[in-house]
Amino acid sequence: MNHQENITFQSLADNKDVRIGYSDSDIVVVDSIQQFAEVNAAHVSMNGIVICTQGKVQGLMNGSLIELHENQVAIIPQNVMVTDLMASPDFNLKGMFLTNRILQSFLREKMNIWNDMMFIHRHHIITMEEDEMLFYTYFYDMLTLSIERGKDNPFQTDVIQSLLRSAILGLCGAMKQMFSSAVINHDIRTSDVHFQRFLNLLHSIEVKHRTVEDYANDLFISPKYLTAICKKNSGKTASEWVTEHVLEDIRYYLRHTDLSIKQICDRLGFPNRSFFGKYVKDHFGMTPQQFRRKL
Repeated sequence: MNHQENITFQSLADNKDVRIGYSDSDIVVVDSIQQFAEVNAAHVSMNGIVICTQGKVQGLMNGSLIELHENQVAIIPQNVMVTDLMASPDFNLKGMFLTNRILQSFLREKMNIWNDMMFIHRHHIITMEEDEMLFYTYFYDMLTLSIERGKDNPFQTDVIQSLLRSAILGLCGAMKQMFSSAVINHDIRTSDVHFQRFLNLLHSIEVKHRTVEDYANDLFISPKYLTAICKKNSGKTASEWVTEHVLEDIRYYLRHTDLSIKQICDRLGFPNRSFFGKYVKDHFGMTPQQFRRKL
């Protein structure tokens, strides 16, 4: 059975096959999602951190191949499309899904490490060594204990969020070590707060088809300065960043939803169907209708 799964807070909570360990307005902790073996495509609307506990799975994340094996962790940014999933019969995972607000609250000034991993290096898989797996095994046991026995504790949410923050900070440390050879110069470049704020903004809004001036105004900096810091920190201009993510959204809505062209045009912030059609033709070499029909 192949179908598309829209992974949101509500879809996780409503799915009887998903074992939810804990949930609040910003976090869902998942104990098991075995039925992913039956999902062909999934739109992940939240930031996700998932660990493969057994078996293996492979697929495309926004068109790029990823493969997850036992004792590997996948770091998934919000609002991505995972397609062509193929899982072994024994595949299972545990994970947590978080809103952008709580993730930024957890990481604070270390958010740049997450952004570098996700959007510059585009590295989404971390392999855990035996001692690291032992740490997270103990951590998960403590988290489970806090969830099961702390229901009457008036500070349960604070306790659980503190534990999750510790785990995420540990992952950020692992991310940083992965790029230790380039970390000295790169840390200086990516200390630019405005560039990180731009990435946060770009990945948290639904309508990304906006001018560089619009983004710059939201950040209270000039368009010229925004373009300069993007080029300095990533090698790409602000306009290239915006275009790249607009195209990802177009791919998703045309290929994986039943929304009409007019509805997609409105949702993505294009002024009219004619302008949207020209934009798609310029970037994909075909009309929206042709792109939708293409296998």
